[in-house]
Amino acid sequence: MDEERRSERYGFEAFDCAPALRLEANERVALLKFQAVAERQKKLEEAMERLERRLWLAVYGIAGAIVAQALQPLIVALP
Repeated sequence: MDEERRSERYGFEAFDCAPALRLEANERVALLKFQAVAERQKKLEEAMERLERRLWLAVYGIAGAIVAQALQPLIVALP
């Protein structure tokens, strides 16, 4: 990026002024913040998927217990 800027200033000595450096620093900080937010979002989505799997496992477990209790008197009455 500096090389591109230096080629545009043909015939002049290359230098960076304070506002430009501050702008570049702010852009880098903003990029890092967006990357951190994206990483947090990814981790939250993974946690939500695990939680959803656990929830469905609990639902199937409760449904199985209810079905087992409903069938228990029938199994006892058969022999």
